[in-house]
Amino acid sequence: MAKHSRTWWGQKFISALESFTDSGRLQRGRAYSGDSRILHFDITKGLATATIRGNVNPYFGVYKEPHYETEVKMTAIAAKDWTKIIANMSSKASVVARLLLNEVPENIEDSFTAVGKHLLPYSSKDFQTECSCPDYSNPCKHIAGLCYRLSGEMDQDPFLLFEMRGISKEDLQAELIKSPLGKALASELGDRTLEPEVATSYFTKPQTGAIKEIPTLKQFWQGQKRLPQAIPFAAPTSVSAIAIKKQGDNPPFWHKDSSFIETMEALYDRVKNKNSALL
Repeated sequence: MAKHSRTWWGQKFISALESFTDSGRLQRGRAYSGDSRILHFDITKGLATATIRGNVNPYFGVYKEPHYETEVKMTAIAAKDWTKIIANMSSKASVVARLLLNEVPENIEDSFTAVGKHLLPYSSKDFQTECSCPDYSNPCKHIAGLCYRLSGEMDQDPFLLFEMRGISKEDLQAELIKSPLGKALASELGDRTLEPEVATSYFTKPQTGAIKEIPTLKQFWQGQKRLPQAIPFAAPTSVSAIAIKKQGDNPPFWHKDSSFIETMEALYDRVKNKNSALL
């Protein structure tokens, strides 16, 4: 069975939910995380809301399909604490680089624990959940389904974690870019807009010029200078690794559980070793 989350931060989010939720409700909640159950899903200012389809159950007098309104919110971090956390993150190149690449570095929590906070949830105290269903238990299967959906969304946009903790992606990146490290990395990652040039032909236009001396037939066909016996190798082109990793380990077009970057690195290494004898 495929994981509901492919990143370590998404799996950590689910692990916190599983630590205080009944296993039976969790199992049923997985079935409520797909589009067939979630009619509406939205995240605004750190509040995740969803309209989830329930079940018709004549035994309990439910003859019409019910729709339940579900909410999940994480405990926000105060603005004064965010100032300290961002200052700590801005001093670490690896943290700033990964965040600007839309990834969450493994040591991200170090910047939070320094001020007595944490980004990823650890217990029920980190969650505030509500559901309009009649289930007495909180979280219910609908809340569990919304949390599973959230973990999948966090794979594509890890900044949802920060948004649910009280700071938007735009505000966080704006603060990170103010630091010297952030400015350097932002200039490397910045998209360059090139103005289109009008082309009248797809082929290079020939250029004419005056001939100082008319060559002989031998010179014309064989050339006046001897061709080099060995062709020197061209210097390898330098490509920024940051630009290559801009989409992260799980870009939108990549639907497998494995990392896209690790898969491509393995492929390139295989091609390189296979053709090493030809170089």
